[in-house]
Amino acid sequence: MRRQPVAKAGSPHARQPSAIPGDWVLPATTVAPGLCRNSACSVANSLMTLDHLRLADQLLGAVLDAGAAIMHHRRGGFSVELKADASPVTIADHEAEEILLEALGRCAPGVPVIAEEASSRGQSPALADAFFLVDPLDGTREFVAGGTDFTVNIGLVGGGVPQFGLIYAPALEQLYVTLGEAAAAELRIAPDARPAGLADARPSPIRTRAPDARRLVAVASRSHRTPENERFVADPRIASCRSIGSSLKFCLVARGEADIYPRFGATSEWDTAAGHAIVLAAGGAVTALDGSALEYGKAGDAYVNPPFVVWGRQSLAASFRL
Repeated sequence: MRRQPVAKAGSPHARQPSAIPGDWVLPATTVAPGLCRNSACSVANSLMTLDHLRLADQLLGAVLDAGAAIMHHRRGGFSVELKADASPVTIADHEAEEILLEALGRCAPGVPVIAEEASSRGQSPALADAFFLVDPLDGTREFVAGGTDFTVNIGLVGGGVPQFGLIYAPALEQLYVTLGEAAAAELRIAPDARPAGLADARPSPIRTRAPDARRLVAVASRSHRTPENERFVADPRIASCRSIGSSLKFCLVARGEADIYPRFGATSEWDTAAGHAIVLAAGGAVTALDGSALEYGKAGDAYVNPPFVVWGRQSLAASFRL
């Protein structure tokens, strides 16, 4: 069935593509190995300039298809299985991952992809300096419980740092994406939409906000509360706390609705790479609890992250101690 365009939303920094609204200047900056401007995803051994908009355009259809598949199963019902780590998985996870892997193989041949469900089956390719991290359905518990806070995540890592991120929340029709090293955007788009490209969906720029260090707004996980979380929320510097599921916590910080998101429990790199890239592009920072960099490509640790903090601004990271 042919899909008709739907949508809304914006973007950023060094040249002006004809279809982007307003006076935005799209950046052609971020360094990402293997992905160059002329063929957004051709593999090379040296560091090349990443064309965020081109890569987002190439992945947009697949991300919407993955969202549509997830929503189809949400309406039609599904069974739930438990993986070896006791986390839930459904046919929606598997189907969305197949869609995304096929698209990445087509637009970025030769770039390794670490995907959650394949990885859980022991299927992880050898890493290169540039690789994708995919969570086809982040927030499966929310999905199973009938909530709306679940997302499709694609992150591109280069040199151990997230360079590109795309997050889609199909139930909310919200999409977040990096458009440059210092540019991130959001848009509203339905899973059955089919715009010609990201620019036709009218993205809007997002930016982290300057924090008031005495009245901070925090974000916390809806389904992974810990004693450390409770102590953090009781800190007098925290004026209020919002609870939300999946990678949308990163998005709240990136769009300036919250200042800080600490995660004390375990996460995997595919949970965080896309949101990490979006926060960086929107003006924020992500660190381990001790202030060191949150690194990627930890194959020896099964891609598990240490506890970390998402900061709306680097200045807050320098002054706030957990």
